[in-house]
Amino acid sequence: MSRENILLKIDDLKLYYHTTAGYVRAVDGVSLDVAVGERLGLVGESGCGKTTLMKAILRLLPANCRQMGGEMYYKGKAISLLSEKEIQKLRWQEISMIPQSAMNALDPVYRIGAQIKEAMKAHQKGIGSKEAQERAADIFELVGINPKRLRDYPHQFSGGMKQRAAIAMALVLNPNLIIADEPTTALDVIVQAQILERINALQQSYSGSLIMITHDISVIAQTCEKVAVMYAGKIMEYGTVRNVLNNPLHPYTLGLKNAFPSLLGEKKALISIPGSPPDLIKPQPGCLFAPRCPFAIAVCKTEDPPAKEKDGRVVACHRLAEMEGLKVLAEDETIWERKVHACD
Repeated sequence: MSRENILLKIDDLKLYYHTTAGYVRAVDGVSLDVAVGERLGLVGESGCGKTTLMKAILRLLPANCRQMGGEMYYKGKAISLLSEKEIQKLRWQEISMIPQSAMNALDPVYRIGAQIKEAMKAHQKGIGSKEAQERAADIFELVGINPKRLRDYPHQFSGGMKQRAAIAMALVLNPNLIIADEPTTALDVIVQAQILERINALQQSYSGSLIMITHDISVIAQTCEKVAVMYAGKIMEYGTVRNVLNNPLHPYTLGLKNAFPSLLGEKKALISIPGSPPDLIKPQPGCLFAPRCPFAIAVCKTEDPPAKEKDGRVVACHRLAEMEGLKVLAEDETIWERKVHACD
């Protein structure tokens, strides 16, 4: 899809972990992009490669992870070719991350204000203590915390306050791109709604871009304009939230939607996706979702489906042309139940 003002571009990226058993293909040929001011959601089951993909942008992956192909470009520059000094400057000033677990992201022996000021001084030269203190107080007000709490330690904050403090740290240098990795994990639904609303408001006020990583499609629907559905290191479907979630064209997206409760319309029993994700050390040929897909045919088990454009999104499925008819069948629980026995 041709688009203007691209801030981040990922082109056929392959990231493999080297283990004693072989290479784990955590990310295997992913392509997507994020425009200036855009909000992209990355959704999929645990272990599908979402966090690996996002950590690669900041070059925060462990030593056993290898970039086996493809590239990531930030403002047109290849991220893998940046020097340590250049990537250090990129972190926090240009691209920041809201971590999955604020409990682990905050140092328990330092006051929260000191941690925020330390981050500012480490990533922006020339900033004095007074300016850092003022900026920390301003960002605390933006996330809804009294600036007086900057003197508190992490254990004095509730779970929701810790998460807002982590958001404040990520935004304190006005980054162009915010990566939010499961920012509402372990929070109750009320606090989750507050956090998501706060992230939306802050992202719009800063005019920055956002990548939201989650396994919860309701979070994507609430916060994002575009969505990439990821499975076993690959993108299955990629397009606008309105198109993908309202009218899925990939069996995996259909399965995710079936498994999620809706507050609107007729109440239906949830339908789970049978089976388990594939072995990424020795993946089988063909479509990686084929063993769990109720619509898999012979070609699905032998050939990797190419990504094709249809109705304003990109879909990787051999049966894309038949999907309108298959969507009706996907609402029948017995179709998926038969696949359960096949998986067994």
